[in-house]
Amino acid sequence: MKSYRPYNPSQSYLLPPSPSEWLPEGHLVYFVLDLVEQLDLGEIERRLQAKDPRGERPYAPRMMVALLVYGYATGVFSSRRIARATYEDVAFRVLAASEHPHFTTVNEFRATHLDALAALFFQVLRLCSVAGLTKLGHIALDGTKLKANASKHKAMSHERMLKDEVRLKAEIESLLARAQSADAEEDAQYGVGREPEDVPAEMRRREERMAKIRAARAALEQEAAEARAEELIAQADELRAKAADPATPSRDQVGFTTLAAKRDQQAAELDDDDRDPPPSGPDDDLPRNTPPSDADGKPLPKAQRNFTDPESRIMLRDGAFLQAYNAQIAVDDAHQIIVAAAVSNQGPDAEHFAPMLDRIVDNCDAVPACVTADAGYFSAENVRAAEHMGTEPFIAVSRHRRDGTPAELGRIQSDEAVAMRATLADPRGRAMYAKRKSTVEPVFGQIRAARGFHHFSFRGLVKNRCEWLLVCFTHNLLKLYRSTLGATAAPA
Repeated sequence: MKSYRPYNPSQSYLLPPSPSEWLPEGHLVYFVLDLVEQLDLGEIERRLQAKDPRGERPYAPRMMVALLVYGYATGVFSSRRIARATYEDVAFRVLAASEHPHFTTVNEFRATHLDALAALFFQVLRLCSVAGLTKLGHIALDGTKLKANASKHKAMSHERMLKDEVRLKAEIESLLARAQSADAEEDAQYGVGREPEDVPAEMRRREERMAKIRAARAALEQEAAEARAEELIAQADELRAKAADPATPSRDQVGFTTLAAKRDQQAAELDDDDRDPPPSGPDDDLPRNTPPSDADGKPLPKAQRNFTDPESRIMLRDGAFLQAYNAQIAVDDAHQIIVAAAVSNQGPDAEHFAPMLDRIVDNCDAVPACVTADAGYFSAENVRAAEHMGTEPFIAVSRHRRDGTPAELGRIQSDEAVAMRATLADPRGRAMYAKRKSTVEPVFGQIRAARGFHHFSFRGLVKNRCEWLLVCFTHNLLKLYRSTLGATAAPA
């Protein structure tokens, strides 16, 4: 068995006599210490024990988890700030028991065990349910665009990639011609083979830039082709379903079958047989943004790809464009507990509605009585999905003008839209929908404004999903702590 460094938060000192006296009774630190003792950290332990037992002993995993949990709960997300706080902040000193892990150790622990830390969200959610903080009477859905760990200025469209490749190729040829001319002049002056001119750094920079653009363009074209292939396969399946329908005339059945075979052939031409399919995961039901393509699977000129974080997308938030991800939460209105959370790179919210409802049921083992969402989530399919699940939906049909009238009033509406508009117009529907703003909006305010979580620390969709679950986990932890009115006693 691998042994750990000594870790005893209750170890007595001369002045003061015990760490439990460093902070007032009922402090959040003592609550975190007690909570971490109850959490199942078996996955982290197994990974640590799988390593070679020789070498320097690692820090106690519960201490590292406690540092990260308290840091995220109090708005300290940087590994450097956490490491510095173990010297300067009394609360962090109590948590670390006067140990001082280097910031690289903190960062490596978080990156290595990010998925295990994200899984703590479900453990704390169960504790909140046991404490009676979730009622599932009314759930409010909403999303926010959080900045990715990438700059929007590092994104490039497919059209510009092609133009830059041509430009860089011409510049490299010009530089090569200049270099050859300079070599010829030096050979004539100094003799052949003497003092050869090195490849100019300017040309190397252009070659590296062109190589990056070519790699990004190839990845963008492959992603667009794969998206088009999936679209063609879905069309083929739909055509086969129509052909198998007994109500379809026999002549049309033959036509549908022929079209389905044609779609399958087109998809096979676009899909790369040598490419391994992506591994399936628990978030496969979430929408995923793919670059727009034409009928041949080629990216449209405006299709973009970011060099720093290719999975992030340019999104609109508060009238400004930023390189971001779409972070979703479902909040119980009883005590503002987050009962489901997810992240995707799809900007619009509508496609997140059904997957978020499924997460609520999976996490809480119950169906909410009703669910509210703003106009970004409305669609006839979402209304039917909520009713099929057994929850009553209250979804705004459209945004409103300044005078209070619906923006889309007068347009042709579906039956679901007409019925939902009537539901929200009666006193009960108006009262239920009014709860949405006071349920989910304060949670985003507490996460972004109060705790200062404005952007993700990692790159890639999977890692940012894990970090968002860690953020939501610490939000629920604070709610659980405050529900006790800070009465948790310091450990004896």
